[in-house]
Amino acid sequence: MDNDFASIESESSFFARDEMNNQKVIFGAGTINQVGSLASELGKNVLLVTDSGLSLVGHCQRVKDLLLQSDLNVTLFDKSIENPTETSVQACVQVASDAKVDLIIGLGGGSSMDTAKGCNFILSNGGRMSDYWGIGKASKTMLPLLAVPTTAGTGSECQSFALISEDQTHKKMACGDKKALPAVTILDPELTLSLPSAVTACTGVDALAHALESLVTTKRNESSIRHSRIAFKLIHENLPLVFETPDDLVSRGKVLLGASHAGAAIERSMLGAAHSMANPLTASRAVVHGIAVGMVLPAVIKFNAVDPNTNSIYAEVARDTGLAPSSSSDYIATQALIDRINRILELAKFPSVLDEFGFSKSDIQSLAMDASEQWTANFNPRLVTASDFENLYSSLFSSSPCESQSMQAS
Repeated sequence: MDNDFASIESESSFFARDEMNNQKVIFGAGTINQVGSLASELGKNVLLVTDSGLSLVGHCQRVKDLLLQSDLNVTLFDKSIENPTETSVQACVQVASDAKVDLIIGLGGGSSMDTAKGCNFILSNGGRMSDYWGIGKASKTMLPLLAVPTTAGTGSECQSFALISEDQTHKKMACGDKKALPAVTILDPELTLSLPSAVTACTGVDALAHALESLVTTKRNESSIRHSRIAFKLIHENLPLVFETPDDLVSRGKVLLGASHAGAAIERSMLGAAHSMANPLTASRAVVHGIAVGMVLPAVIKFNAVDPNTNSIYAEVARDTGLAPSSSSDYIATQALIDRINRILELAKFPSVLDEFGFSKSDIQSLAMDASEQWTANFNPRLVTASDFENLYSSLFSSSPCESQSMQAS
């Protein structure tokens, strides 16, 4: 097993070699056992932020015991919710304030990480989450944060952003500040073994989308591209293996590492139109984020590939990862990339049309308007308008009988 993990040491050690990275990333099976010693270097009074589900499967108690063995004081907040809101973050802040904590540990998926970061913003700087919507709005030093992901998805453990929803509108606020970046991240694939298969699929596809969107944004750079390429290779090769053999710890480790690289890529490059389209689907009909972003990703890649420079980037990745022959044209190579994504979506057993969630074509205009107002739309490599979003959403509905007959006749 050690040799299997050693085979991906180069991808893991890239975090340490990245000059833009200021965090320590610990990767490998069983590395959670280091949480006590690592936390002791950062603080004494710990707030452990997680969710009730992780408490039920025992991860929370295991981490708490390891912290107590290192003579740390531990206060538990296990009420993180999916898509955390201003109110849910404030509840965490109250617990942290009462306990006078000097270190925060986020244990779980993106929601726990976002709750932990959101708590850190307000506990350290006051105010409310909307005050930090944007970048670099925290004026005071923040508490050290230690991140322990139990899902291979959001990559939040390698980002300085907290995604918090407004209570009334449900719009997601991206609150980013370099001071919010976790000081230490522990990547232990053993913690992902308890994930239900549906959660493994949703988080894995989300990570895949992160890798491909961050690869081509207008803010892409040498560092983000390297993270994106590593992430895509690790995820697209190993996520199907995890679907096939859920207890394959090596493959799970590679997907987990890939998700973190994708998170690091987002930190440096941002996201694009696929996430802009996914968020309204989640806000309006509670479509699970990973499913939403997976459904729209192939259409967005096809839309972006109209731009020759973006098409070339997609094609190069497809050729470099063996999805297309080295001699293939950019068009053929990008199509191979789209085919690979569609195959992974099939393996994940995701719906392929919006009809299955109760959407109708009368929803398209409002969805498109909401998507056009999403922050990530600004970073898409090809300018995308509300009209473009309408066309993209339209392509995700099943054809009516009349439409099908018309297509056959043509």
